[in-house]
Amino acid sequence: MQTASVSRRSFLTTSVLAAGAAALAQEAKPKIKVGLDNFSVRALQWKAPQLLDFAAQLKCDTLFISDIESYDSLEDAALQEVKKKADDLGIDLYAGGWSICPTSKAFKPKWGTAEEHLRTGIRVAKALGSPVYRVVLGTAEDRKTEGGIRARMADTVKVLKACRSAAMDSGIKVAVENHAGDMHSWELKDLVEESGTDFVGVNIDSGNAAWTLEDPLDVLETLGRYTICSSLRDDMIWETADGAAVQWTAVGEGLIDWKTYIARWAQLCPKVPIQIETISGFSRNFPYKTAGFWTNYDKRPDKFAKFEALAKRGHKLESFKAPEGVDKKQAEEDYQRAEITRSIKYLRETMGLGLKT
Repeated sequence: MQTASVSRRSFLTTSVLAAGAAALAQEAKPKIKVGLDNFSVRALQWKAPQLLDFAAQLKCDTLFISDIESYDSLEDAALQEVKKKADDLGIDLYAGGWSICPTSKAFKPKWGTAEEHLRTGIRVAKALGSPVYRVVLGTAEDRKTEGGIRARMADTVKVLKACRSAAMDSGIKVAVENHAGDMHSWELKDLVEESGTDFVGVNIDSGNAAWTLEDPLDVLETLGRYTICSSLRDDMIWETADGAAVQWTAVGEGLIDWKTYIARWAQLCPKVPIQIETISGFSRNFPYKTAGFWTNYDKRPDKFAKFEALAKRGHKLESFKAPEGVDKKQAEEDYQRAEITRSIKYLRETMGLGLKT
């Protein structure tokens, strides 16, 4: 009887400890916010209030308004009305704009000089309660300019440093994106460190990672600890006769192992929301087997091997085409809404992310 009693006590003790460990593990699991980048539904041309309603419909924790043209007015009073609506809906706002590299082919003078654009963006972010203002350098075309991408990076660093006090005084960090094939992850890391990590960080884009022929998970390893904002999506990559093609997809429908990606995210930047920017329906070919292709890229065999491994696993996808007899604009709007809706649902229901029930 004594042996049975001891065994029973041991079983009960073990069960209690196991339950406690499970509860602790559950409690320790980071609660990562989920949101959407408004470019996901660009065809609808919604302004901030409509975007907030849509984000609330998807039960998002955050809304990343990644272009400065999505507000009816940039006056502080109007921006604070947007913030109030966001607060009422329980949604955190993240703000963004465009190129701050004055020598980039993508630079738009409509917002003034590069410094004027950045200072305006910092003010907008502060009025909205956004912790960051997202900017970009440019696109892959800037790799072909005189001096190459390193020269464009130097020009961008000058602008960032000139606006340091404005950012520091406002409590806003500037998030520079790896955008449209402009910088490899190690180049963006260099730019952030040269500018100053006290006020500059990264807006990480898992789709654009593939446009510099890198593995999105490997890019997270390089940039994760600098990441302060995000615009994520999935990638399908497949081999072609002269290289590989990349087509962006809804989350969970490409090659990214989201379980692993989120686990590393939780270790590297757990307080940063996972915000989705779906841009799907078309592919781009990268003819890296042709002569001269690598002239404009920094080929690092260990990094490129991981991209090639993804291409070997992938398969070709067809591009989106509006069904016969359906209005093309309406079809595009419906397609974009469906892509972001599936992505947020996947992260919330399959991956268990988000704070809202």
